[in-house]
Amino acid sequence: MAARPRFTSRATVLVLVLCSLVAILAYPTRQFISQRAEISAQRAKADHARQQVDQLRRDKARWQDPEYVKAQARARLHYAVPGETPYIAVDPAGPAARPSAPAGSAAAADAAAGPAKADKPWYTSIWDSVDAADTVALAPAAPRPLPPSSVGDPTPHDH
Repeated sequence: MAARPRFTSRATVLVLVLCSLVAILAYPTRQFISQRAEISAQRAKADHARQQVDQLRRDKARWQDPEYVKAQARARLHYAVPGETPYIAVDPAGPAARPSAPAGSAAAADAAAGPAKADKPWYTSIWDSVDAADTVALAPAAPRPLPPSSVGDPTPHDH
């Protein structure tokens, strides 16, 4: 009896049809999955926006209460009720209590140059730094001392 071929023409056609179906359906399936992920991301974003709206509504309702407005005015704007004596506690370690730097120090120079730098646009600062980097002369490199060598050692050393 003659041996039958391993792959018949029907099996070959079936394999080709299955491969073409996989190739045809791969792109739409990938699009479907990416759209589902995008939909879930948009739903999460909408839920977050809803939560923000709810929080803002609660804040608006709170601001409608005159007692809350008075408390906020006292806390934020340092308002006082007539008859009270308002005061503000100042931290002694704050910027006003710091000792001033000597006139010749770099910190004093930076503080003096601060307002002048703020007056210039950002691109002039960049261009000035490029000019400064271009005009700086490189200092000649100092010769490095040679490592100590033993006089009687006949073996060569690679340094």
